[in-house]
Amino acid sequence: MKFFTSTLALVAVTSLTGSANAFSSPRVAPSIVRSASSPLTGQYAKSTSTELNMKMFSFNHNKKAVKPTLSKKKQALKFLCKTAATLSFIALATSAAAPPALAAKKAAAAAETVEHLHVGQKVANYFRGFGLPDLAILAVISAMPVIELRGAVPVGLWMGLPITQVLPACVIGNMIPIIPLLFLLKNDSLKKMMKPILDRAEKKSSALGVGSLEKQWASLAAFVGIPLPGTGAWTGAMGAFLLGMPTAVAISSIFTGVVSAGLIMSAITLAGKKGGLTALAILAAITGKEFLSGEKETEESKQDFLEADPYWDQSNVPVNVYKNKAPFTGKVVSTKRIVGPKATGETCHIVIDHEGDFPYWEGQSWGVIPPGVREKDGKPHSVRLYSIASSRYGDDMSGKTGSLCVRRATYWCPEMKAEDPAKKGVCSNFLCDTKAGDEVQMTGPAGKVMLMPEEDPKTDLIMVATGTGIAPYRGFIRRLFTEKTPAGEAYEGTAWLFLGVANSDALLYDDEWQEVKKNYPDNFRLDYALSREQENKKGGKMYIQDKVEEYADEIFTKLDNGAHIYFCGLKGMMPGIQDMLKGVAESKGLDYDEWLKGLKKSKQWHVEVY
Repeated sequence: MKFFTSTLALVAVTSLTGSANAFSSPRVAPSIVRSASSPLTGQYAKSTSTELNMKMFSFNHNKKAVKPTLSKKKQALKFLCKTAATLSFIALATSAAAPPALAAKKAAAAAETVEHLHVGQKVANYFRGFGLPDLAILAVISAMPVIELRGAVPVGLWMGLPITQVLPACVIGNMIPIIPLLFLLKNDSLKKMMKPILDRAEKKSSALGVGSLEKQWASLAAFVGIPLPGTGAWTGAMGAFLLGMPTAVAISSIFTGVVSAGLIMSAITLAGKKGGLTALAILAAITGKEFLSGEKETEESKQDFLEADPYWDQSNVPVNVYKNKAPFTGKVVSTKRIVGPKATGETCHIVIDHEGDFPYWEGQSWGVIPPGVREKDGKPHSVRLYSIASSRYGDDMSGKTGSLCVRRATYWCPEMKAEDPAKKGVCSNFLCDTKAGDEVQMTGPAGKVMLMPEEDPKTDLIMVATGTGIAPYRGFIRRLFTEKTPAGEAYEGTAWLFLGVANSDALLYDDEWQEVKKNYPDNFRLDYALSREQENKKGGKMYIQDKVEEYADEIFTKLDNGAHIYFCGLKGMMPGIQDMLKGVAESKGLDYDEWLKGLKKSKQWHVEVY
């Protein structure tokens, strides 16, 4: 018994330490940084941590980072993982010197420290009346929701069974209902029946987050592995389902958590009342100290809590998490006109709060379902797609918001000499009229065509936009230059932005582009095509294709060297762009169709027009 107890202590410490590291440690940053000529900039507002329970930081011009205040609930969740290993070690050390004959007695004495033990005893006695073997009884108790393994382990030791039999029986029993549960939850009828239970599970498991699959796996394992009220395999399974985790991944994560929970419960129970209370007291003291002192901590770090691992891996990009029949409801944070009085039409920047529950990547789109029904048939309005105009961290870098850049669609009626309200854009007008607190029904995120290539940090990006087609590029530029992200730290290429609008008053986010250009002159280029203020080389209006043509030779060279080119905006720009590129290609003796085919094959050509 002493040998097994010592082994159990070692396994517990190793297992829980690994879980804690996977759950709470920031990932190692890439070693590549920008040259000295491109200093890190930006002064960002303080913000809170996201539901991923990972940290975000604010940066000033001196590259100092200040850790924001974390809630006590989230601090406790983080440090429970770290101190669980201490708990197991202390409890098992207390029990190591005890004679094996006292194990059952000490387990019974620990009843006051173990949740649901008295209920478990009653259940065990009930099943014994049917003549079931003790190990089968333990498996049945472990399979029960609420009681689970944390109630079954003490019962097994109270029954006088050796821990070498109790722990495996309880782990197996706890997992028996989980596998079918994960499959049954995919049934729509069962989901409706279990909606109240799923809603409670969603609240309890909200800290599991929506980061990369690896982070979700570690978070779920830690959630299941710490035997506290509200945690456990049943709640973890429902949380995994709500997150949309692959079944095999969810099962392996929950199994790891169940084993960890079994080790902790075995340690506490074997230690008896005195050892268990001592371990729990130390656990509470360490946790309390950590989250009370958390506000005072400062450290150098980066914004990486919504990253894949490695950050450039695009194998788990979220797509269509929310669909038309079950859209997400976001809340408007702010709606702001972002063009001057002489602009042709109104364009608004709309920030929407999604509480960290709507993951997306730069270059993706949100679908918006405007309220009301169509006049012609009384059916709900169809979804309108809008490119997301922020990085995955949102404008406040909390990971809980996203932004849209929307031009109000109106129709000028010559006969009325006014805008015809019957022909206005339903969704664009709804969005531009929203106020803080208004709800927006959303779907998506949609699309992978406009994602950034991040594996090679030296890749040049050529971004061509008209009007609100600037939206995805704002997400790109914020990720690479404004925010302290792994992709931004590594980036050594050049991001070249072309924007075509009517006049200076119609320029979108110009103040942001000028700031980036000032701070990163070697990594960011900016060219505008103002059709009503500039002339092309032929004396005509300066359209976007004319501005791009001015740099045709350089652009072709960059594309030959692996650059990616993006087009976003009105589809009317593409014929002019392609005619221009075709003419340049032919002047260079190139077959344009073959040249374009090669770019598409190597995924260097990205188009999203409307």
